[in-house]
Parts: sequence; C-alpha cells; structure tokens
Amino acid sequence: MKHALTKFLKAWLPTIALACAPAARGGDSIPSGLPDAPAWRIGIELSPDAVLHTNPFLRGDNAAGKAIDTRMGADLRADFRFSPTTRPGLLYKGAYQGVGLGINTFLHEKLTGTPASLYVYQGAPIATISSRLWLGYEWQFGAAMGWRHDHPESEEYNAALSTSVTACMGIALKLHYKVTPQWELSLAATAHHYSNGNTSIPNGGVNTAGASIGIAYTLNHHTAHSPASIDEVDIKREADRHEWLYDITLYGAWRKRIVTIGEPAERTLCPGRFGVAGAIFSPLYKLNRYVAVGPAVQLRWDESAGITPYWISGSYDDYIRFYRPPFGKQLSAGLSAHAELTMPIFSINAGLGYDILCPEGDKRFFQTLTLKTFVTRHIYINTGYRLGNFKDPQNLMLGLGVRL
Repeated sequence: MKHALTKFLKAWLPTIALACAPAARGGDSIPSGLPDAPAWRIGIELSPDAVLHTNPFLRGDNAAGKAIDTRMGADLRADFRFSPTTRPGLLYKGAYQGVGLGINTFLHEKLTGTPASLYVYQGAPIATISSRLWLGYEWQFGAAMGWRHDHPESEEYNAALSTSVTACMGIALKLHYKVTPQWELSLAATAHHYSNGNTSIPNGGVNTAGASIGIAYTLNHHTAHSPASIDEVDIKREADRHEWLYDITLYGAWRKRIVTIGEPAERTLCPGRFGVAGAIFSPLYKLNRYVAVGPAVQLRWDESAGITPYWISGSYDDYIRFYRPPFGKQLSAGLSAHAELTMPIFSINAGLGYDILCPEGDKRFFQTLTLKTFVTRHIYINTGYRLGNFKDPQNLMLGLGVRL
C-alpha cells in the first residue's frame, strides 16, 4: 500500500500543483480595490453509505458468508474559492475545488481491508435559497488504496476487486448553510463507485449510496464586492460567446481480456495484460461558459481485440497462446456525441458513441466519461473510462490533450 500511495502522489501532486498555481495567484484580476487572493477552506466530512449488492461477493458469497451492507467514511478536505475580483470568481461564483484524504471501512476488514482514498473534487451552486443557504453539486475523482483484494491462494479474498489500488469516483447533491462568515455546515446525498478500470479481473466493483455531513472553516473569507461594472458585464458577455473549441486527445492504458475458446466452448482469462492506445478529435461548440457540445471521431487500438480466432489449439490456462492478429484487425473507429461541463481548472466530458469499424467480439455501442485537468489554458491531462453497452468495462483512458 505504501508503494502504491507513493506512486499516486508522484503522479497527481505535480498535476494539482500546476493546475492550482495560477488560481492561487488570483487568476486574471479585474481592476478593483479589493484583494484578489483565493479564499482557502479546510473541513471534515462523515459519510455513512449503504453498499449496493451489485455482485455475488457483496451479497454474501465470500469467506465470511456475510453480506457487505455498509461503508463508513471520514474525510479531511482542503479547497479554495476564487476571489470575486478575478475572472474565474466573477464567472463561476461560489465554485470551489480542492483535495481530500479519506479513510473508508466496510465493517469487514478481513474481506475488504480499510482503503484510504486521495482525490480531487469540485463543486458549485445550483440554486441560492437565501443569503446563508444554497444547494449545489460536487464531484470527486481519485484513487482508493489498501483494498484486501482477490488472491487465488487466500481464503480471505475480495472477489469484487483484484487490485489493492482502484479508482474512486463520487457525486453529491449538497445543501450548504453558512453559520457565520467563517463556519459552514453541509448535508448531502452521495454516491460512490470503486473500480480498477478493467486493468485486472475480477472487476465487479463496489458501489455505494448514502449521505454525508460536514463542517468547514474559511481561513480568509471574501467580503461582498461592488456592483457589476461595465467591464464585468463585458467579461460575462465574452465568456458566454458562442464559438468552436477543438480538442485533440491521445491516451493509453492496459487491460485484461476474457476469451471463449475450446470445444465445448469455455470462458478463459488470458494471463498478462494488454496494451490499449487511442486518439480522439472532438470539435465542441460552446453554448455558454458552462456547457459545450459536439461530435468526435475516435480511433482505438487494443492489443487484446479480435484474438479469439487466432487461438493456438491445445493451449489453455496460464499457457494459453495466440498468433498475433493483423494490426487492422485490432483497430476500432467510431463516431460519438459529447457534452462537456466546463469549469475552472476541470472539465467533465460524457460521450455516447458507435464503432463503425470494430474488432470481432467487441461491443460497437460505447460510452466514455473523462475528466480534463487543465495545467495551462490549452494543455490538459485526460483521465477517463470507456464502457460497452453501459455495463461492460473496456479500458481506462489516461493521456494528454490540447485545446485549439
């Protein structure tokens, strides 16, 4: 677990630092006599969740013979809001982004372990109810480390997951109440998903739904700023101007593959891992400062795709072998439609697509969900996941992109 945590920190902390550095300096400031430093906040959250019984292991098909029903989480969080005298603060009022560290227990330590999660998150208001009360959303994305996972030589196994480190994703609908200018309470409905992204099998995943309660303290809260000037009106009009954005994304990953071979036919897990690489060209039409939509052309090469007809007869289990298929037999090409939530630093993109060219045995209808972390105005880190038919894991999408 220590080694996995070290790898995760090395991968993500430079990214977070690069992305947040311009924001911490206040971003693009609007001329004003008020300070433009971001407002920093620290807090804690407690979250009792119900575990959804989406696979046999969670329903009780495990070494203890007991259903896993509950997740309890405790998180330490730190985030910031942009000053209202900066462009991001003016355009995205109330938006916040930060880093969280949590401890999770499923009350069955010998079956699941006690994974620790490290994640980035962002939230923003949906509706203001009063000067102190507002409703907002929040998403989280990161890694959970320390799972007790599937091991063929252990009776105390976790057959929902087969890696000690998984991705963790969360979404929440939050009610915020400002007790004082510094202290804030929150109550939320939440959902979480844990998965290894098909980098190993089994990958049944763990899904939870529940609630959270939190308290946060703002170290340097912002006072109310002056009414909008003609400059501020122009800034908002410019931010909402319709225009085309052009994203080019290159990604790679690794995955496991199950094939059906032999006579009679049997499902067999191939040993080792297979490489995946892809490219996406996506023109996005900006409807306003928050939403962009558009089509995309996607190309993907999967080292494990279309290998079933190339099985070497008589090879099985750990010694299963295949001839290498022609390169073109492992390519897919498809068209997709996308919608993107565009916010400071982060953008979330969801897509539905169909592969016109598809390797034998793969799903043509696919879905993608990606997080773009902008380290500059034009360069972003892409972290995403691709599914087939909304339920069949395909591969992670880890890479870089450029916005033209």
